[in-house]
Amino acid sequence: MTVETLHFQAEVAKLLDIVVHALYSQKDVFLRELISNASDACDRLRYAAITEPALTEGDAEFKVRLIPDETAKLLTIADNGIGMSRDDLVENLGTIARSGTARFAEALAAQAAKADGEKTLSLIGQFGVGFYAAFMVAGRVDVITRKAGEAQGWKWSSDGKGDFTVEPYDEAPRGTRIVLHLKDDALDYLKPETLTRVVKTYSDHIDLPVVLVEGEESRTLNAAAALWTRPKAEITPEQYKEFYHHVGHAFDDPWLTVHMHAEGAIEYTGLVFVPSDRPFDLFDPDRRQRLKLYVRRVFITDDCEGLVPSYLRFLKGIVDTPDLPLNVSREMLQDNPLVRKIGRGLVGRVLAEIGKASEDATRYAEFWETFGAVLKEGIYEDFERRATILDLCRFRSSLRDGWISLADYVAAMPEGQEAIYFLTGDSVAALKANPQIEGFTAKGVEVLLLTDTIDEFWTTMAPPYKEHRFASVAMAGGDLAKIKAKDDAPEAEPKPEDENPTAEADIHALALAMKAVFGDEVSAVKSSERLTASPVCLVSGDAGVSLHMERLLKAHNRTGAHADRVLEINPKHPVIKALAQHAEGDAFADAAWLLLDQARIVEGEPVADAAAFSRRLTSVMEKGLL
Repeated sequence: MTVETLHFQAEVAKLLDIVVHALYSQKDVFLRELISNASDACDRLRYAAITEPALTEGDAEFKVRLIPDETAKLLTIADNGIGMSRDDLVENLGTIARSGTARFAEALAAQAAKADGEKTLSLIGQFGVGFYAAFMVAGRVDVITRKAGEAQGWKWSSDGKGDFTVEPYDEAPRGTRIVLHLKDDALDYLKPETLTRVVKTYSDHIDLPVVLVEGEESRTLNAAAALWTRPKAEITPEQYKEFYHHVGHAFDDPWLTVHMHAEGAIEYTGLVFVPSDRPFDLFDPDRRQRLKLYVRRVFITDDCEGLVPSYLRFLKGIVDTPDLPLNVSREMLQDNPLVRKIGRGLVGRVLAEIGKASEDATRYAEFWETFGAVLKEGIYEDFERRATILDLCRFRSSLRDGWISLADYVAAMPEGQEAIYFLTGDSVAALKANPQIEGFTAKGVEVLLLTDTIDEFWTTMAPPYKEHRFASVAMAGGDLAKIKAKDDAPEAEPKPEDENPTAEADIHALALAMKAVFGDEVSAVKSSERLTASPVCLVSGDAGVSLHMERLLKAHNRTGAHADRVLEINPKHPVIKALAQHAEGDAFADAAWLLLDQARIVEGEPVADAAAFSRRLTSVMEKGLL
């Protein structure tokens, strides 16, 4: 077989350029990443060998070896793990086979342009492509590998400039050898003291020996003991941080560390981290969790369905238990009652620790802005814990700046208010300007401003909070009349037009006339008690989806659900008063349509007939200016 020359995926080529030019000041991370990858390869083979012992025959002592060659300016990182086939090499080292790749490359390039190496590293870590950090120190990288159980070995080689080659390599031992042809300014990584320093700093926690080979001699550089088995009192914050970097293939620092050990009916240890930065694929449709399951320190899987619910998929770390058999298959783990019990205990502890951290409002805001939209999925999906999750939720408000809790909201409710009011939309600024909240603001009633997609779902499922139900101000109806305005509310200052309101019969007649003009464009026109400054607003009917939900469904090509539109009119507004006196003729119809289109625009919807809207608006302007 001959040498194949293949091209990097376009996004990989961009990534390599950024790695080489933007991260130069943080070169040590290349070794951390390559050692972590080698450790993972050994973990995977150790698991596979439980059912196929022949895979490790002749070489069952797992280790990572660092082999410097000062004469040839080569540094080799070798493992005796699972290895790679030809297709594995092409897929793992030549492409980024994940959704959102193009967006990732764009975000990475934008961050690199800011010369913020730490943030750029974080982005690279989120996408799981730390191998490419090798090109920070190497002008050329060779990967020599043979997959366990296969006879043919392979060699991958590249200078990181657009192409790579793949060819058979008959002498390849089982596992992977990464040979770095070091650049002249990276020759320090051939010195034993430099390698020792980097391993002690970043890889001391690796649960297998990291061995430095010097001629005929070798020595282990790390502690080679699983960090999670050590007493917490003996573990430093730096050691926790570096373990997080290893287990999560991450470059950011953990926002929260939870190290727990449970004994009794079941025994397990959990070392779990909440990241500071959002994983790049957090909103991928598969919603995979990121915890690794070990049995007696033997890696089993990093895809254990049911270990934690999908709304905690941002968690990274490990769970280790002696109560499962070592030869447990991934299929046997599905719906496993022991896994579910471990998961319940782990989730309860993590939520409790997040709750404790929420006492620091500034620090908690960092977490909420990063993962709040995901955590709220639990209100919709986890009936057992949704009350706990509601306590952890934070919201933007129509009356206050910053984030508030539901406890904050309830404490500020005026007399007569029974519901917790909310409004969903695309942005906080747009929601604050929405006329639907005018009456609530006038009485000093807070409205929660919800802008995450999941808000349209959990609000329909949430239980009452401290006996207060959730109610959307975007739906027709309402009970504002029952609420007593606060003394400092805007409504305490009466408006001149309030002294001479339009007669109820005239408003009823106007509503009927406007409905006749609109036909099926709206289901009803009715007087509003919510409007104070605007003449009209568009709301949803009492049943069915909201207007915002309809737009979201359309954006995802789901057009089956339609909102029932109701136009509410403000009987105290001068325009409505004047219109009630001229409820017939073409001028009336044009004015009515302009009001409906105005309500549509404010609600974020397009006008039904842009040409007609333009004609009517021009006509009104002519009459007003001429």
